[in-house]
Amino acid sequence: MVAKILITRNLKLFFFDKGRLFTALITPGILLILYTTFLGRVYRESFGGAWPELIPVSDKLINGFVAGQLVSSLLAVSCVTVAFFANVLMVEDKLSGVIEDFLITPVKPGMLNFCYFVATLLATLMINFMVIAVGFTYIGLQGWFLSAGDMAATIGNVILLSLFGTALSSVIFSFLNTHGQISAVGTIVSAGYGFICGAYMPISNFSVGLQRTLSFLPGTYGTSLLRRSLEDGVFREMKAVGLPEAGVEGFKTAVDYYVEFFGKRVDLQGMYLVMFASISLLLVVFLLLSKRKNYGK
Repeated sequence: MVAKILITRNLKLFFFDKGRLFTALITPGILLILYTTFLGRVYRESFGGAWPELIPVSDKLINGFVAGQLVSSLLAVSCVTVAFFANVLMVEDKLSGVIEDFLITPVKPGMLNFCYFVATLLATLMINFMVIAVGFTYIGLQGWFLSAGDMAATIGNVILLSLFGTALSSVIFSFLNTHGQISAVGTIVSAGYGFICGAYMPISNFSVGLQRTLSFLPGTYGTSLLRRSLEDGVFREMKAVGLPEAGVEGFKTAVDYYVEFFGKRVDLQGMYLVMFASISLLLVVFLLLSKRKNYGK
């Protein structure tokens, strides 16, 4: 009962605060505009230039390929950045002294952290489900090749990556104690996460050294999982129109369909293992941090 009240309270404070809600929504909104007006054209030209001249290709296939890449990039960034903005309440309650008021009651720090975590995850999922709806609509207008399984996999990957973003933000915010620190972290995540996860530019375009460095980051695998679920239908269509297997593999490599760890390709099960292991580790760290004697200070 107490947990339900606290979770509801945190959700209401997030969604009723127009400034906080607008800040959480502005990053996906800006990215959507950026992708559709600028990067979409760049990707479309790159795709057309790489397609063999002897094999006819429809505009629907080109647009569907580009749309899948754009939507997967948007979701990869949104799942993490929205979680950071939604989790700011945890630090603000600490700064305002609300947490100390809670701790006077029988409510334990572990319960407070659990409620912040669940509320952040729910808020992140609510926003990202709206992004999914917008993304599916955009893909439908451009070129639809998704199966029911692809759609289900996309939703599952978004839930997984949102869980990762919530766990990561919870650990980082446990160390923050000023509004300046909140702003700094928010700015860094908003500006930098898209680059290091391969959302703005495929990691395959980076240097070998940088690719190896980014292969240690869970977000890289999360982006690749979304690439797979949103582009598999397009790759099936490529094979159907006669594109050789080598050509399909080339396009897969170009959009980070695969992730290599020091030259060894990580399979689908390996990607999910990395994500689940990372989330589990972050949750353990967050649990340990919530048991600090100076919690709330």
